[in-house]
Amino acid sequence: MNNKKRSPWAWIPSLYFAQGLPYVAVMTISVIMYKRLGISNTDIALYTSWLYLPWVIKPFWSPFIDLLKTKRWWVVTMQLLVGAGLAGIAFTIPASNFFQVTLAVFWLVAFSSATHDIAADGFYMLALDSHDQSLYVGIRSTFYRVATIMGQGILIVIAGLLESSTGIKPAEIVVNAGPQFSNTITLPAADTTLTDSSAVAQTDDFSFVVTPSMVNLSTNTISVDSAAILKAYAVEQNILNGFAVAEKSKADIQAEKSWWTKSVSEPLGQFIKRNFGEENAGKEVHKLTGNSHLVSVKLTKAPAAGEKIVLNTSLKKGDKSIFIAYGERIEFTSENWNKPAFLLVQADPKLKTEASATFNGLSGNITFAWSITFFIMAGFFMAVALYHRFILPRPASDKPAKEVTPRTIFREFFETFASFFKKKQIWVAIAFLLLYRLPEAQLVKLISPFLLDAREVGGMGLTTGQVGLVYGTIGILGLTLGGIIGGIIAAKGGLKKWLWPMAWTISLTCATFVYLSVFQPDNLFVVYLCVFIEQFGYGFGFTAYMLFMIYFAVGEHKTAHYAICTAFMALGMMMPGMSAGWLQELIGYQNFFYWVMICCVATIVVTSFIKVDEGFGKKEVAKV
Repeated sequence: MNNKKRSPWAWIPSLYFAQGLPYVAVMTISVIMYKRLGISNTDIALYTSWLYLPWVIKPFWSPFIDLLKTKRWWVVTMQLLVGAGLAGIAFTIPASNFFQVTLAVFWLVAFSSATHDIAADGFYMLALDSHDQSLYVGIRSTFYRVATIMGQGILIVIAGLLESSTGIKPAEIVVNAGPQFSNTITLPAADTTLTDSSAVAQTDDFSFVVTPSMVNLSTNTISVDSAAILKAYAVEQNILNGFAVAEKSKADIQAEKSWWTKSVSEPLGQFIKRNFGEENAGKEVHKLTGNSHLVSVKLTKAPAAGEKIVLNTSLKKGDKSIFIAYGERIEFTSENWNKPAFLLVQADPKLKTEASATFNGLSGNITFAWSITFFIMAGFFMAVALYHRFILPRPASDKPAKEVTPRTIFREFFETFASFFKKKQIWVAIAFLLLYRLPEAQLVKLISPFLLDAREVGGMGLTTGQVGLVYGTIGILGLTLGGIIGGIIAAKGGLKKWLWPMAWTISLTCATFVYLSVFQPDNLFVVYLCVFIEQFGYGFGFTAYMLFMIYFAVGEHKTAHYAICTAFMALGMMMPGMSAGWLQELIGYQNFFYWVMICCVATIVVTSFIKVDEGFGKKEVAKV
């Protein structure tokens, strides 16, 4: 097929879907898998955080991709390596030392994926003229998000279905919530902790005994102390009988505070709180909390000596405002099978209407389920690599550097880095990359907490289910529409024409959260509309940011230079986001959103210094 006749629709969606999926596998799916396989939260947080490193440092090897082979070759090869890595994870999950081995393979997948990102972005700039780059920038972002949704949704569902089909019949807990139910707090009877094996009649078949299998929760709140008593009882019994392991105490966490925390951040925080904080900033969210109920689970048959049956309980369907507050993972052995393991179900304290939820406790072959899930991803990448081997165009400008030797590689490597910092307006560009999204970098970390927190501390008081709808559905819709529309109009008028409208849009739409924090409207439609407007504004305004990175990277080493731009992009989101929650707790939501609006000045200032060619992105001046 002639490259000129090959529509970008034939390869851009699949290319950026393939770019997003391994990132989700490494950063999100790995966390869920390790949780299901019994790794502690401490180890999960510590070791999976290091998996982000290849994306942070990818500019350091991006010059090699400019010098060696073609971008097309790198894209296809990295997709094959990602597929091989995912298959390696699938093979090593059943191993006794799976945690160490799979982490090592995950790092290799992360490295391959980060390299693929560099090559794919470089290929995008080589295969399309400036007009098409503008036109499809929203499409590529959309399919990257589709990959994120699939990774966090469909693949997790597949793993769950495999778990449920390979083990004991799932334990089911039905929870009904409403104001008509009693909110009396009761602890289990003393005889439910009997350790004599005769307490439960052993049968020939494995099954779970759930008591009660149907829970009626009042939507009337209870005291925090009452809920704490229930949780403490469940934790104590589960640890005592070997169903769970103890986590670090508050005293241990306090003792592990760093010098920076003790000497810098805490004293500085006290100063800011005294001088700029609201009266209600830092108060407890609830002195009352949602009603809770303990549910006990036993087995009807003892597992073989040395074996264990793991029960993982999660929401199957219903309102997310009802949740498992403790006991999501329980291990049954031949020593504790006849003793009660406890789960704690709880209602969101802001839930006032009738609601219901059904929870499934799965005990299937978890290693098998996750192995198959990763084999599916590996098969997809092998197929997409084969597809791209034939369907990707072959732009004439996509060619390796001439006369490459080991000596010239390292010389070119350092010259490529140096050439980036010799570009015209380099410090203005770096300031733009770091500060254009300064308001959003802080805002994005606090949107969900603000919507969830109680009204008495400045939040919106929404339930978990309502936040899932407004931010996970309506917000994503606004973000996607903003990106697509931004790409279409930028392709018509060019980046220079739309730079200022996009900068003002990404800035001014933050004011919707100032409005929400000041007036705290009861009307849910108003809340949903405000979130939609803000996310649409961000998606629309972010188009200018993406196009500027493409524009600034143009030149001899555009692939490497674009990768360096993305490193500054990540830094611009990471640094402000790290301190956003700390600052909000000190000054309260309303003052925090005022601060976000003040930060919009930085967006406007750095935009005023940017100079873009008049014709960049316009169809009439685009060159093939």
